[in-house]
Amino acid sequence: MIYKFKSKAAGDVIMLATTGDRVLGLIGKSAAAQGIIEAADMAAAISALSAAVQADDAERATQAPNRADPAPAGGSAADAVSLRQRAWPLVEMMKRCQAAGEPIVWGV
Repeated sequence: MIYKFKSKAAGDVIMLATTGDRVLGLIGKSAAAQGIIEAADMAAAISALSAAVQADDAERATQAPNRADPAPAGGSAADAVSLRQRAWPLVEMMKRCQAAGEPIVWGV
């Protein structure tokens, strides 16, 4: 499944299922084919994602402080992409939508 997050206040953000499921879970939404993030809920969602990104950054820093290879030990190159990189487009979208008072929808 592919998530296509849409809003009138920002361009579309597309995520693959694994990333979309993870990000939705972090903001308290269920991984569903359709959904909405209301403008009133975006501040809490942004805060939750920011906290998760900081925790992920701290964990990555302790796991491999001096590694030349960006892939984690035993992991794939896909694991080298941080939560910060994966969540940033949606966080920016939420900031714009929150300022405009517009919801974000997917699957509609």
